[in-house]
Amino acid sequence: MVRGTQAQARVPALAVALHRADGPLWSFQVGTTGNDTVLGPASRFRIGSVTKTFTAVLALQCRDDGLLDLDDPLGRHLDLPAHGELTVRRLLSHTAGLQREPYGDVWDTLRAPQVDELVADLVRAERVLPTGRRYHYSNLGMALLGRLVGALRGGTWAEVLADRVLTPLALAGTSVDPGPQAVTGFLVDAYSDEAHPEPPTDFGAVGPAGQLWSTATDMARWAAFLADPAALDPTGAVLSPTTLDEMRWPVTTTDETAWRAGFGLGLILVPYPDRVVHVGHDGAMPGFLAGVYGRRGGDGTPGAMGCAVLASCGTAAEVLELPHRLLAASAEHDPAEIVPWRPGPGAPGPLRGVLGRWWGEGFEYVFSWHDGALRARGADDPAGRPPAVFAPTPQSPDVFRTVSGREVGELLRLTRDADGTVVAMHWATYRFTRHQETFDRYDFRA
Repeated sequence: MVRGTQAQARVPALAVALHRADGPLWSFQVGTTGNDTVLGPASRFRIGSVTKTFTAVLALQCRDDGLLDLDDPLGRHLDLPAHGELTVRRLLSHTAGLQREPYGDVWDTLRAPQVDELVADLVRAERVLPTGRRYHYSNLGMALLGRLVGALRGGTWAEVLADRVLTPLALAGTSVDPGPQAVTGFLVDAYSDEAHPEPPTDFGAVGPAGQLWSTATDMARWAAFLADPAALDPTGAVLSPTTLDEMRWPVTTTDETAWRAGFGLGLILVPYPDRVVHVGHDGAMPGFLAGVYGRRGGDGTPGAMGCAVLASCGTAAEVLELPHRLLAASAEHDPAEIVPWRPGPGAPGPLRGVLGRWWGEGFEYVFSWHDGALRARGADDPAGRPPAVFAPTPQSPDVFRTVSGREVGELLRLTRDADGTVVAMHWATYRFTRHQETFDRYDFRA
C-alpha cells in the first residue's frame, strides 16, 4: 500500500509507521531524501498542522493544573490589543470566528511575525464570523494559544513543549528545528517528473500552529497516545485519559452537509462504520504533507493503535488517505486477539435486586453487573453500542452517578420498599419500573 501510494502520487520520500500495543512498531520508507542524507526511520519531515495537537494538549494541561478554565477569555491571561474576549475553548475547536492567518501576506513573503508583531497586529485581524457560528480554521487562533501556554508556564511555547510533552513521551525525533536528518520538501511538477525544492521556513510566533519536524515512528507513537493515552502514559504524567476523552468529543462538524469529519478540542475526528473513529490531524507545509491518526473502537482494533504517514511533497493528496487505509487494513487483516472471558465476582448483595429488566419511558432496559460496576443498556440496542456505566456516590448507597454512556452525568436513584426490595428507580428523573407503565400509573413518592 505504501509503495503504491508513493508511486501513484509521485512522492519523493514517503515514511510510514504503525504502532500497536500488541506488537512491535512497524515502519517503512520508500524514495529518497533529496539531499545527501539516507532515507530511514530517523529521517525528519515537516508535520505542519499536526503541531496543533501538541499545542492543544499543552492548553489542556494548563486547565488540569488550574492555570485556566476553557471558557476563560484570552484577555484574562494575556494583555492583547484586540480579540481578548475569545475563549480558549472556541480557539481550540476553531469556532471563535477569528481569521485564518495572521495579518499580512504570510504565504507570499514566507516571513512569519515574531511574538510582539503578532500581538500588535491583532488590531488589524478580523473576526470573520460571529463566535460560535460555525467551524472556521484559524492558524492565528492556535498561535495565540501557544503564546498563552508559554505565558502561563513562564517560558516559550517550544520550551514548554519539550519539557512537558516531548521528553516525558520520549519523542526524541520531534523538535521545532529540522536537524541534520531532515528530508527536503518538494513541489512535484504537474506535467513532468521534475521536483522543485521548496524553501525552508521558520514560522516564528505562528510556530504553535505548524512548526514541528518529526519522524514517522515518533508520530505513530503520538497518534497511539491520542487514541489510548493510558497505554503510553500510564501515570498520566502528560495528560489523563479523561482529559483526552474530553478533547476527542466532537464540538463541531467541518462541513454542514457532508458529516465526514468533526473537530474536538484541537483534534480532527473521522468517523467510520461500526463505531470506529480515527483521531488526530493532517498537516501541510511547503513541500510536505502529513497524516497522523489513532484508531478507537470497532472489532479487531488493538490498544494503542496509531499510524503516521509523512511525505516530502506538498500536493500529493492521496497521502492523507493512507493512514486511514493502513489503520483499517491492519485491524481487518491482523485483528487484536480476543480476550477470553473469565468468571468474576457478582454484584454486591444490596444491588442484586436491581439486575434484570426494567421499563422506562415505555422502553425496556437491562441492568447488569460486569467488571465491578452497575451497567444498563436498551434491550434493543445494537451489540456495539456501549452501555451506561454507574458509579456510587458518597451521599447515599442507593444513589449512583452515570459516568459513561447514555445520560452521562445524571443520577440513578433506587427506591426500596419496607423490606428493602428495589421497587422503582429514577434515572435522570425518569421513572423505571419492573413492568411497562404509563407515566401516571403509580406514585412512588407515597
